[in-house]
Amino acid sequence: TFMLTHWCRDRAAGRLGLAQTVRALSARPAEVAGLNDRGRIAPGLKADINLIDHARLRLLRPHIAFDLPNGERRLDQSTQGFVATYVAGQAIVQNDRPTGALPGRLVRGAQPAPAC
Repeated sequence: TFMLTHWCRDRAAGRLGLAQTVRALSARPAEVAGLNDRGRIAPGLKADINLIDHARLRLLRPHIAFDLPNGERRLDQSTQGFVATYVAGQAIVQNDRPTGALPGRLVRGAQPAPAC
């Protein structure tokens, strides 16, 4: 969210392009981690998708949440401007709020590129 707002939208000079920024936040980290089935939209790929209202996108004030095991604390910072997030075809966020759906799974190690 910071990269999309500060570096891509709000700077007067030296802005990054939107396509360049999205690639830096999606395809490039997937490539580096060896997750060859993620980070791009193409036939046979996982294609998890964020729908973003770029004009409304912003970070909210950080706060302490006590929702870890044994009531331990963590720093949390919410956002606004995420219209929807889809994972495995299911909405996990709609209008900045989690839906409660958790369709993802833990991935360990590099993933092979799908045969397209």
